[in-house]
Amino acid sequence: MDPLIDRALMHNRRQFLSRFGQGLAGGLGAATLGSLLQADGGSKGPVTDALGSLGGPHHAPKAKRVIYLFMSGAPSQLDLFDHKPGMEARYNEELPESIRQGQRLTTMTSGQSSFPVAPSRFKFARHGESGAEFSELLPYTARMADKLCIIKSMHTEAINHDPAITFMQTGTQQPGRPSLGSWLSYGLGSENDDLPAFVVLHATWTGRAEAQALYSRLWGTGFLPSEYQGVSLRSQGDPVLYLSDPPGVDRSTRRRLLDGLARLNQHHHDEMFDPETLARIEQYEMAYRMQSSVPELADLSDEPEETFELYGPDARKPGTFASSCILARRLVERDVRCVQVYIRGWDHHGSLPKDIRGSCRDVDQPSWALINDLERRGMLDDTLVVWGGEFGRTIYCQGQLTTTNYGRDHHPRCWTMWMAGGGVKPGITWGETDDFSYNIVKDPVHVHDLNATILHLMGVDHEQLTYRYQGRDFRLTDVHGRIVDGLLA
Repeated sequence: MDPLIDRALMHNRRQFLSRFGQGLAGGLGAATLGSLLQADGGSKGPVTDALGSLGGPHHAPKAKRVIYLFMSGAPSQLDLFDHKPGMEARYNEELPESIRQGQRLTTMTSGQSSFPVAPSRFKFARHGESGAEFSELLPYTARMADKLCIIKSMHTEAINHDPAITFMQTGTQQPGRPSLGSWLSYGLGSENDDLPAFVVLHATWTGRAEAQALYSRLWGTGFLPSEYQGVSLRSQGDPVLYLSDPPGVDRSTRRRLLDGLARLNQHHHDEMFDPETLARIEQYEMAYRMQSSVPELADLSDEPEETFELYGPDARKPGTFASSCILARRLVERDVRCVQVYIRGWDHHGSLPKDIRGSCRDVDQPSWALINDLERRGMLDDTLVVWGGEFGRTIYCQGQLTTTNYGRDHHPRCWTMWMAGGGVKPGITWGETDDFSYNIVKDPVHVHDLNATILHLMGVDHEQLTYRYQGRDFRLTDVHGRIVDGLLA
């Protein structure tokens, strides 16, 4: 809606109801105003209720919280999960046109005259009662084969990193839409008064040194009120900048300052009726409470030695993926609804056999440890863990193919992700790809389907969690998405 028109409409309603309420001791007018604004189909302003805009889940949730481990750069499914032993006999052969079918290429390989098949150099083996196949690069992940719900048939339309990551997180390739965590925060509210409902962590990495940038809009609110955006904790130094009081300012002084600001902002809101002003008041209050809650969260001195042994040699190093996974567990223990951990360095266009080892070493043991840590604390059953990137990698080599080295280009047609806990079926592999891991041949899962399923597990009907903006009801899954029932326990 036009903000000026919106302001005029709200101003007129408020003036009428204010005068009406004054004639009835003020109480009925205020109550009617609140009811009217909640029934208004447009933007409602901040939802401070712990139950969120929905007033509670649509149905009984299987998961109360979600931890999303995002491998930015796109891990190669061919070298980690999607074993294609028949490709060894096709080494350096041209990718058949019957497989490629004229599908588009990125600018990195569109100029190549040859598209030679590059089999994975890594050994695979079956694990657990499920018999799921894992690369030798993921020995710890392989140990929990029977706890994982593996999806080999993910697909997307995006072929480059930024639109693909944006699509995964917001349901569209174009910037400006709310992120998954923001939708959950808006729809379901917060269960912790002292921490945000949505927290983002950024891990350091030892994979490919060059990495795609990650922008704050990936955990932003788009057109939702800004109080629902993800709060990003820094991997080095203070978790949040300017969280500590400056020298000479004690807590009582800070409290008086915030009270004065709140009165000024409330006055501004009463004049202008901008819902973002109320969001600003709430954000100031959350920052005040976080001055105590965040230092306590980030202080791992109360963790026993066995925790650090579980998560591996990097667990004591601030900012590593292992340390971030411990923080993620501590956050969900404190009822933070959505935690996303981003790690970069998976963009293996060249030198894949060398660089992917570092990427796997960063995440393999910590991912396994997180699942086991949640399980031993009785939290895995109602915590959904999601692991994956924005698309897959090609079977053909980018650049020169040798017996010891190869690279892989972007591949949106199929890739692998896994989920665990939180109501998903353990010990299954969903979907199949062709012999080249190039096309899906069974049970495709689109990005919208994945997000619809995540929302369903959190107790939300993805078609009913909407927000009106510029005359249209928007949702995370746009006008698409289906719940993948075969993934549900």
